[in-house]
Amino acid sequence: MKQLINKCEGLAFDLNYTRAKQWKSEGDGRVLVGYMPIYFPREIIHAMNGLAVGILGGGDKKQIIRGDAYYQSYICHMPRGIIELALDGHFDQFDGFLFPSICDVIRNLSGMFRVLRKGKFVKYMDFPQNFQKHIGGEFFKYELMDIVDKISKINKVKLSPEKLNEGIQLFNKNRALINAVYGLRKKSPWKISADEVYSIIRAGYVIPVEEHNEILKKAIELLGSMDGEPMDKIRVMIIGAFCEQPPLSLIKTIEQAGCYIIEDDFLLGSKWIQGDVEAGTSDPVGAIVDAYLNKSTFSSTVYDVDNPKEVRMIKLFNESKA
Repeated sequence: MKQLINKCEGLAFDLNYTRAKQWKSEGDGRVLVGYMPIYFPREIIHAMNGLAVGILGGGDKKQIIRGDAYYQSYICHMPRGIIELALDGHFDQFDGFLFPSICDVIRNLSGMFRVLRKGKFVKYMDFPQNFQKHIGGEFFKYELMDIVDKISKINKVKLSPEKLNEGIQLFNKNRALINAVYGLRKKSPWKISADEVYSIIRAGYVIPVEEHNEILKKAIELLGSMDGEPMDKIRVMIIGAFCEQPPLSLIKTIEQAGCYIIEDDFLLGSKWIQGDVEAGTSDPVGAIVDAYLNKSTFSSTVYDVDNPKEVRMIKLFNESKA
């Protein structure tokens, strides 16, 4: 297990995105599209012969020097870190960038990327806050097809229902495997630490989903054969990170202080859809839209007056036995 954890940590915190760039070089017409937190349906990029790469900033691995010239020092660390990475050339082989609508800072960050001429396209992507299919659903579908069009202009790939359905199945499997890892963690949190789970999940942000699925399967297999010794710790749930990522040392510190972190929203985008996206349909883009409208998790970025997030948070708390 230690070897697998080390591999995942190396992938997760590789600020040069080495594996992603290597993947691009291994075939013609491949594209790299960076996306910021929280969520983007990566199935779309996968179906367009692309790799969606999660960009989470430099964390405590990258000193911010020039980034402070673009943002005030009191602004979140993540966008300043992303600018620092961009200025230092870490994204030079990326073809495009997606900035989901989570805050005004990210909106401004997309403008800075345009000024810096990073990638062949930069899109600030509004996610619907109206969850009626004929309003928010149509708007979201238009936004997704706009991205498809931008990628197609780069690599001449046309979106096909077959390819998108294949991607939907792969990411359905990915979410199921992630939930399985969390399930084992909740059942026996002494077998694997929260920071190790974090590294395993975060590795999936920068590698092909096929490779991440194999890593998750291996982790589940290894966890099934481990014993470990239960410790006298309290079970806690950490909610509220969702965007800015904690350093591994902070996660370790919380657990070493006497806690088992059995539920969190550190990498919320990886499990945003609660359940499966319908696969095998003649309109897979519509299936992705329906999943977003009806199966999204709770978050401060989602307007949910008819389905209060605090109710769902308490339900998750009880189910986790925190």
